[in-house]
Amino acid sequence: MMHRMLRFPSQWEWHVLHSPREATEGLSRRSKTAAGSRPSPKREDPQPLSRAAHADPPRLTMSRSVTPESSDREKAEFRLLVKQDLPDLGGWLEETENCRYNHIAVSERNGGEPVLHGTLLFQASDDAEDIAPLHFWITAKQLVTLHHDMRLAIRLQMEPWKDKLDRCQSAPEAFFVIIACLLETFHSGLDGFETRLGELERAMRASNRTGLMNDIFERRYDLLHWSHLFIPIREIHSAAKEAFLATLVEQEEFKRIEYKLERISALLTHYAIEIDTLLAMDDAISSFRGNEIMKTLTIFTALFAPATVVGALFGMNFERIPYAKEPLGFMVASLVVLFSTIAIYWWLWLKGWTGDLLNDKRPYAIDQLTKPRKKRGRGGRRKPGPQPDDEKGNTHVG
Repeated sequence: MMHRMLRFPSQWEWHVLHSPREATEGLSRRSKTAAGSRPSPKREDPQPLSRAAHADPPRLTMSRSVTPESSDREKAEFRLLVKQDLPDLGGWLEETENCRYNHIAVSERNGGEPVLHGTLLFQASDDAEDIAPLHFWITAKQLVTLHHDMRLAIRLQMEPWKDKLDRCQSAPEAFFVIIACLLETFHSGLDGFETRLGELERAMRASNRTGLMNDIFERRYDLLHWSHLFIPIREIHSAAKEAFLATLVEQEEFKRIEYKLERISALLTHYAIEIDTLLAMDDAISSFRGNEIMKTLTIFTALFAPATVVGALFGMNFERIPYAKEPLGFMVASLVVLFSTIAIYWWLWLKGWTGDLLNDKRPYAIDQLTKPRKKRGRGGRRKPGPQPDDEKGNTHVG
């Protein structure tokens, strides 16, 4: 474990605790086997924060560390030293030891000073399985974070995050700079999700094959993944307002993160509506196809009804059946079946039941409905006098 304390120009402190963890299994909504199949990261000695090694603020005021190969006694002594430096963190360190889920809480120190603490699960890279925990403990002048890898701390050394942290007026504001850094993965992930969703919409428009339903559900699962990661960040935003009230609401980085959360929330809502629309369209198309199949089977049944009736009549076990022994009996029966089948098909065609349900097969009826009517007087001639507006060729809508 490593402990470094950074003091910033506005006199707030950031305590960075780094505790390597063997595996991140069980942190994602994905299967545990996928997470467990990844090789464990190679153990390395924790690298110091490069920004703390310079004379520029923030100033590194303290540094302690133990290596992963240290004995349990050395690790216990290290935790004791950390608790001595930060006596209010004893219970919090014990809670975070095995915390593998989102947890946000608001409490108070002795004297009524508000404290925001908990655990946030975030996606550390573009890999949806790469879910890491960030444990935090925040007061007005102290920010304590416990990391299990140094990727986030390294990203915060780069611009523009380094300059943003230097300009923060309080520890809660600095924590929302960290949240903004975490949301960069959100934006890149949602951009990729939008690309895949657009490809799905184009594929559905070009060819609505049966397998598209699986693709739609896969996009739904992806959206649920981002929603599950976004909800605790929204909860932290509300909990921070509850804890620090007006002292935080007016600060710059808090306002920026508020607008960023609104933008991401609007995107998630829009994507959810699009997926619901695709599901509704697929359901409607499936229902229409089912109706077309049933209609086709019904038409075939109606067309073969005469042949079925004639075959049933001539197949009865009676001694005397009319025309059964006549030389032209078979020909007469065949002609009756043929003309009956043609008559039934003609009747179905006139009703418009043999083609697409959406395209009526009655051109004559359609022409009669769409043909403009002409008002004439007696004898087929127009009545003398001024013509009304309808007879002057004016078109009325509605």
